[in-house]
Amino acid sequence: MGAVWSLVIIGVAVLLILGIKLLGSPKTARWGNRLAAIGMLVGLLALPDAGGEPVWQRDWDLNYLLIVSGIVVGLALGALGAYSVKMTAMPQMVALFNGLGGGAAALVGGLEFARAAATQPEPLILPFGDPITGADLVIAPEFLRSVMPSSAAAMLFATLIGALAFTGSVVAYLKLNGKLERPRLFRGQHIVNALLFIAALALGGWLAFNATGSGATALLLLLAVLALLFGVALVLPIGGADMPVVISLLNSFTGLAVAADGLVIGNLAMLVAGTLVGSSGTLLTLLMCRAMNRPVGNVLFGAFGSGGGGPAAAGALAGKSVKSIQADEAALLLSYARQVVIVPGYGLAVAQAQHQVCELAEELGQRGVEVCFAIHPVAGRMPGHMNVLLAEANIPYDQLHEMEAVNPVMERVDVCLVIGANDVVNPAAREEPASPIYGMPIIEADRAKAVIVLKRSMAAGFAGIDNHLFYKDNTRMLFGDAKASLTALVSQVKAS
Repeated sequence: MGAVWSLVIIGVAVLLILGIKLLGSPKTARWGNRLAAIGMLVGLLALPDAGGEPVWQRDWDLNYLLIVSGIVVGLALGALGAYSVKMTAMPQMVALFNGLGGGAAALVGGLEFARAAATQPEPLILPFGDPITGADLVIAPEFLRSVMPSSAAAMLFATLIGALAFTGSVVAYLKLNGKLERPRLFRGQHIVNALLFIAALALGGWLAFNATGSGATALLLLLAVLALLFGVALVLPIGGADMPVVISLLNSFTGLAVAADGLVIGNLAMLVAGTLVGSSGTLLTLLMCRAMNRPVGNVLFGAFGSGGGGPAAAGALAGKSVKSIQADEAALLLSYARQVVIVPGYGLAVAQAQHQVCELAEELGQRGVEVCFAIHPVAGRMPGHMNVLLAEANIPYDQLHEMEAVNPVMERVDVCLVIGANDVVNPAAREEPASPIYGMPIIEADRAKAVIVLKRSMAAGFAGIDNHLFYKDNTRMLFGDAKASLTALVSQVKAS
């Protein structure tokens, strides 16, 4: 029977790994979701617990009505959220769902700790006998108490990290929703954050070696409160444009909390899934930070975008001015181009103009213009935000190209149409060493023969600096709401 369970465990792990792998492409993302869901279902129904029994063979006194009710309510709420939330609000929903996962993991870890603290360990009789005498092997309670700290540490880790992910994700949701988009700073903030973190770690360490009695449960609640406060304090000073990195990091925290829960309760499916989510989330966080040429510490503790950097290299732009363009002139440039690259940004999502840009791309394509979309790794407010936004408008996947594929051919592009993107196309990252974004890989829109930027005003982007692209000789600014501007461009292209 052990060989069968080993094969099932390997099968579940393979399904989860394939699911994450397939999520890497819009074409295969649905199958990735399905495979991961099948793997988790098999894990929940078939994998054994620490005692070696599958869930459907356990002789437990469970409230099945309560369990089924919770599953039904969760499925209903999840389906309602998935089908009713607009694509433009997808980052907020992802943040909330991740927060709920972290909160659930914290509850499991906390409840397991409280249960263990309230009961004295019973002698453990192993299912196999002494090979010499044939008598049962019994592990005494004293030995179990001696190994309790390692088990308690896993429970406390899940509580701490899960609670942090819960409140951090709630704050991320508020930032993504425009409520707290700018960093919220106060004097001595880093000191307060450090004290909260140290206090939580110290309390958790003490509890791991003193996990008995009702007093331990009360201190567990204090630990949870400290973790919840630290989650708020950690994310509050981070600006809205850094939320892709923060959400990825919080997602990895949730995965690690779930893995710790799986270790404690002996659920191998949770252990495997949590480890995969934790490792992939951490890797994605590091890759996105590399895409911005900023260390993780700068994202979490730098309060980037708070205005502290001021306008970068104002002298380099002295005497220069922007040149505007009207919709009919822009339409002529687009209509007679051979190759057009469209760079979407967060402004496109705010204006909810994805359908208008799709219509423009289709109209240009009918005129023989080669159109593609250049996607920056951190454009938008979550990983893959622009891909999801454009997918809602049914833009073909093969028209979406990564930054590394577009930059080498940008000099041959006739028109680069920038919609709502700012810092990710700012040449200051390449030209101005004094700029706070210097060294950040960008989409090199300025190398195109002509650049048209759709923007409401000359307001700075998240980095709080002027965009050198706007002042280039080959750049023209089409001011106004992105949806209205794109609608006008479509009309003018059709009329030309």
